[in-house]
Amino acid sequence: MRLFHPIRTLAAATGTAFLGAAVWAQEAANGVEATVDGLPIIGQPRPNGVNFQPSATSIAEDTHWLGQMVDWIILVIVLFVTALLLWVIYRYNERRNPKPAGFTHNSPLEIAWTVVPIVILVFIGSFSLPVLFNQQEIPEGDIHIKVTGYQWYWHYDYPDEAISFDSYMIGYGEGNLNEGISAQLQEAGFTDAHFKLATDTSVVVPVGATVVMTVTGGDVIHSWTIPAFGVKQDAVPGRLAHLWFEAEEEGIFFGQCSELCGKDHAFMPIQVRVVSPEAYATWLEQAKVDFPAPAS
Repeated sequence: MRLFHPIRTLAAATGTAFLGAAVWAQEAANGVEATVDGLPIIGQPRPNGVNFQPSATSIAEDTHWLGQMVDWIILVIVLFVTALLLWVIYRYNERRNPKPAGFTHNSPLEIAWTVVPIVILVFIGSFSLPVLFNQQEIPEGDIHIKVTGYQWYWHYDYPDEAISFDSYMIGYGEGNLNEGISAQLQEAGFTDAHFKLATDTSVVVPVGATVVMTVTGGDVIHSWTIPAFGVKQDAVPGRLAHLWFEAEEEGIFFGQCSELCGKDHAFMPIQVRVVSPEAYATWLEQAKVDFPAPAS
């Protein structure tokens, strides 16, 4: 799905003058810091971070570009309104303007402040709607995964491969970070910094493949999200929703349940490993042995 490619091309062409500084700040703040099993940890939150996580899909790239564009529009509006307020305070205070004007309306001005916001909103909508349609028009998937949210873990099914497994936070139910949890994290290749992010099993997908996920809830409403992929979908009991992504680089990406779902809502992380097609084929073979789907 490349519906928004012309806009990304435009963004690249004007990046230095328009968005270059913001993009540079994002990349500087989100540098890769660690690897696990040879995979860089790319998508993770940063202490005191204010930027987006680095884009790993076209969906995230489009969304980030759109957000930055709207930020610039908002900045111009805020500066204009602030300057106008300061000018009015200076020029029309009681000392400088002891006798106020007696007019009641100004038709050209009223038309302008009605038409200009409409034009701005239409302009934003002309860019945002293609992004939305690109997210919501689900393509034919190379890989299909069903994810079900439970209190407080995720269950994954690869229906085409007869694979089924649960995914829990490493150290879930064992209290705050302690020596035991640290040992489990280290055994899995992580550090203490990945507590409440790392999970005991991962969603594994090959780089460049179109992945379609069917999302639902098994008890209450949850929400499955990976910020670096630009995807988020509520998991509603009794309903099947879909999202899609196509990861463009190998790495480990984290997300967290994004819908308040009970007392352990904060302990429902999501972990996705994007690997090479060869590594994915190897993982599939082992997963069919380790995580066979129950006979129906």
